[in-house]
Amino acid sequence: MTDHPAQPLSPTGDTAQPSPAASGPAAAVPGDRRRWLALAIVMTAAFMDLVDVTIVNIAIPSIERDLSASFGAIQWVTAGYALAFAAGLITGGRLGDIYGRKRLFLVGIAGFTLASALCGFAASPEMLVASRLLQGAMASLMVPQVLAIVHVTFPAHERGKVFGLFGAIVGLGAVSGPLLGALLTQWNLFGLEWRPIFLINLPVGIAGLILGRKFITESRAGKALRLDLVGVGLVTLGLLMLIYPLTRGRELGWPLWGHLCMLASPLVFAALVVYERHKTRRDGSPLIELSLFKVKSFAAGVTVQLTFGVVMGVFFLVWTLYMQTGLGWTPLRAGLTGVPFSIAVSVAAGISVQKLVPRFGRKVLQTGALTMAAGVLLYIWEADRYGRGIESWQMALPLVVMGLGMGLIVAPLTDAVLSDVPREHAGSASGLVNTTQQMGTALGLGLVSVVFFDAIDEAAPRSPAEVGPAFADAFQGAMWWVAAVLGVIFLVMFALPRRPRQHAEAEAVATETDTEAATAEASGVSEAAVAKGEAAGSAADRTPERVG
Repeated sequence: MTDHPAQPLSPTGDTAQPSPAASGPAAAVPGDRRRWLALAIVMTAAFMDLVDVTIVNIAIPSIERDLSASFGAIQWVTAGYALAFAAGLITGGRLGDIYGRKRLFLVGIAGFTLASALCGFAASPEMLVASRLLQGAMASLMVPQVLAIVHVTFPAHERGKVFGLFGAIVGLGAVSGPLLGALLTQWNLFGLEWRPIFLINLPVGIAGLILGRKFITESRAGKALRLDLVGVGLVTLGLLMLIYPLTRGRELGWPLWGHLCMLASPLVFAALVVYERHKTRRDGSPLIELSLFKVKSFAAGVTVQLTFGVVMGVFFLVWTLYMQTGLGWTPLRAGLTGVPFSIAVSVAAGISVQKLVPRFGRKVLQTGALTMAAGVLLYIWEADRYGRGIESWQMALPLVVMGLGMGLIVAPLTDAVLSDVPREHAGSASGLVNTTQQMGTALGLGLVSVVFFDAIDEAAPRSPAEVGPAFADAFQGAMWWVAAVLGVIFLVMFALPRRPRQHAEAEAVATETDTEAATAEASGVSEAAVAKGEAAGSAADRTPERVG
């Protein structure tokens, strides 16, 4: 594999010369360092999506007060985004494979920016929820292209570094979101209260759109594909039947139709699998490339992504409500309290792919799950011991432990899931990876009704003075669920490969290079000849990827 951004593939699946869409300033040439500029652009878009999720969580109590929104509406501000995101990710990834990943990325970032403006100017809970649904749908076009562009642009031996950067971006997003949301809400800029948390996306989105057109190289699948509209319909229907009743059930009194929808959703997903197999045999253009699930690392990885998404969905919403409603803290204090957690995520994510996974493999991810679970248990103990008198500094230790655990999971997991995926299915695989995590997040947000709000209803607070203790107690109960799911994640991780393939290959190449250099030195060859041998060894690191 050559050390330059991948070009669009020819019908045979081989790398073709730049197409007209990819020519010009953005076209890639061997050794073109602008692939790192393209990486910066797509990472900025991913950062914008991550910040948008966490920044909303910290502003939820302010939105609730300003718009007189119900708990159900507040859940939909977060769950609606996650649901639209999850429902569209597979389709967005496939559209990128068909029509070009750069093109879909630009459409997605433009739509995301427009939806952010609509969120910022929302005049009612209904308008805000509708705008969030649109924002999630646009993010589902934008985000799958990020990992797909990385996958086809960077050779296997560089992807460890790239995913390490991606993990650091995840941590930075976790740092910036709550803190930025807290500051913007607390400052009440121009009397707009919470609205700047959405409006801040406008200059970032416009810059990403302009620079993306110039520096991202176009790529698409190697064979002609068509959009599977029936598959799109079945995926969307299955997700709605599962998540909508779960999110709305408590508010509607858990009606019978909701239980029936949730029970029937697995049947819709089963019908989707049957249809996708038929679609594959008929024209080779399924929405979901089922052959990807024959790749062990991919199948196990998306299962972990699903369960990890549940943890994230439950924890972040409940945590925000606990600090601001249960403890009565300001958004700024709540945002600052989360800084140790976010820094720990960023640090652990940055070193896990580059330093730890090549040496210890999946044990790093399993250690992350256990570490995060230990932090959750410590948090439960402290919340119980100190009650509503707990201070921010007392939360620091469990949050750092949780952050380190999360950081050991997020970046290596993405690396492991995509390590053996064929390049021509990069968009579809990226869409599936993101879909499973967002589906898990939406499930987690839906479960908040069961594990958090139901506990508050049972406590039945009758006066404002009783609301805080009810939220604090419900938080501890929800955290036990988080710890239990992390235990499940630890067990599922045994299905991951012991080590991602590219790390094993990189180590083998490094050993081979060292051996050649030693042989050259022993033979008395010149320093220039040694350098030539090392260059040959480096070239061996760029062998074409195998299909897993």
